[in-house]
Amino acid sequence: MKKLILPLLMVLACELNAQNFLTPFEISKRNNTATYFECIDFYKKLDAAFTTITVKNFGNTDAGYPLHLVLYSADKSFNPQQWHQKNKIVLFINNGIHPGEPDGIDASMMLLRDIANGKIKCPSNVVLAIIPVYNIGGSLNRGSFSRVNQNGPTAYGFRGNAQNLDLNRDFTKNDSYNAQAFAQIFHWLNPDIFMDNHVSDGADYQHTMTLLTTQHDKLNSELGNFLYNVFEPALFKGMEEKNWPMCPYVNFEQGNPDRGWDGFYDTPRYSSGYTTLFQTIGFVPETHMLKPYGDRVQATYALMQTMMEQGSKYAKEIIEKRKQSLAAIQQQKDFPLSWKADTTKFDLINFMGYETGRKKSDVTGMDRMFYDHSKPFIKPVKYFNHFVGDNIVTKPKAYIIPQGWHNVIDLLKLNKVEMKRLSKDSLIEVDAYHIDDYKTSTRAYEKHYRHSDVKLSSSKQTIKFLKGDYIINTGQTADRFLVEMLEPTGDDSYFAWNFFDAILQQKEGYSNYRWEDVAATYLQQHDELKQKLEDRKKADARFAASANMQLDFVYKNSPYYEPAHLRYPVYRVN
Repeated sequence: MKKLILPLLMVLACELNAQNFLTPFEISKRNNTATYFECIDFYKKLDAAFTTITVKNFGNTDAGYPLHLVLYSADKSFNPQQWHQKNKIVLFINNGIHPGEPDGIDASMMLLRDIANGKIKCPSNVVLAIIPVYNIGGSLNRGSFSRVNQNGPTAYGFRGNAQNLDLNRDFTKNDSYNAQAFAQIFHWLNPDIFMDNHVSDGADYQHTMTLLTTQHDKLNSELGNFLYNVFEPALFKGMEEKNWPMCPYVNFEQGNPDRGWDGFYDTPRYSSGYTTLFQTIGFVPETHMLKPYGDRVQATYALMQTMMEQGSKYAKEIIEKRKQSLAAIQQQKDFPLSWKADTTKFDLINFMGYETGRKKSDVTGMDRMFYDHSKPFIKPVKYFNHFVGDNIVTKPKAYIIPQGWHNVIDLLKLNKVEMKRLSKDSLIEVDAYHIDDYKTSTRAYEKHYRHSDVKLSSSKQTIKFLKGDYIINTGQTADRFLVEMLEPTGDDSYFAWNFFDAILQQKEGYSNYRWEDVAATYLQQHDELKQKLEDRKKADARFAASANMQLDFVYKNSPYYEPAHLRYPVYRVN
């Protein structure tokens, strides 16, 4: 009798355990997504039940809650340095950056549970690091109407965080505590592969899953070629075998895709653009908004499982090529600050779409476009997935930043940039940029009025730097990050994001009546400037007719004009 009772008790215990680890998604028959508190409570229960799982807290978020990180390691080791020493692939998964797109939140809960209880296998040479909910403030702002394009779940979070920031535009400017905590996690993990789970907007088509892969051309050539030729095709094949045929992220809004589409240009403000700066392969899965919520979650689950499988299969290559790429970055001299699609090269992909039609609108009574689901098609389309670097800059031997620019210095430290401080006041010859021209957005974008179309001139200057100012030698694995953030013409540079706007405002000036006398005396003593003034008047009729312009010209070519105005305060040592 005892022999019969023991197995029965074990079966009942297993069934009870399974019930304890059902997710809100499963309990609701695939209609609901977990709330923030349900999600965190679920992972804490897994942590208590399985020694292969632990939950850590990192920093704070704008919503006042810590950012959680869930780790899975088959050998129960939770030290990233040891993982890399053991040649394990570190797969870093981010969920809920846009909490109205919660597919990854629910899929990750089920995936980690199924790995822990042995239902599926996580290869022993792969470790997982999962942010359960990144945008906590947006997750707590729950409703059912903000994602009008989307088919389920019944309720979900909001795109903006507790500051109403879109966190997928904050990875370099770091306006949010969330992004600052993310940077801590990212550099602590030093992940090999990064996934940021999303849901699409835009066109209608048959695919449930699409994949935005960071531009392979933006990675160092060894790693980029491996991604393009080997690893990404393996992911597509793996999803096909799981009956989730996938296509690249669909980068057109509506209409006929016959002309094809460009790959998405993920600048460093985006998650995959940021991770690329450190030679981490970045992916942004985008499930299709109109597919049933249950299908979207299952497709996300399948892609994460495929990522584990292929990461394990190609672990040696990924690890070796990342090491090679990081070493090459230290030696690289020229860096593109922007990229553009090469329209002479394209891949042909099998796109599963729907024909479009026209019909009368029930809202406006006018003609409107619609996707005709009675007319599905599969056909090859052009995918322009090759980018060429633009706006090439040669990195200096070192950058110097005066210590007063502490916001920038703090962000460089956050991203593990190696710096040292001057031990005494020093005169140093540097190349100094002058901001000759720039455009500023007339509308706010993510809390900023960004600068673009920056025009520079450069000159040799000997400048007095103070004890405690920072000198940053290049030749680091962070060189790509350094150059893109510190060169003012970079797409997402700190200058573009307004970190140095104080130099754009002149702090001292003059009264015309007083400057007239001082300027006249100065011109009498400096014939070369007097000649420049006359030449300018002859060449420019508008200038010749304006007393104010002429006075300003003399002022800005005299020692009375402050050198800091429009002088970019990050200096290059060559």
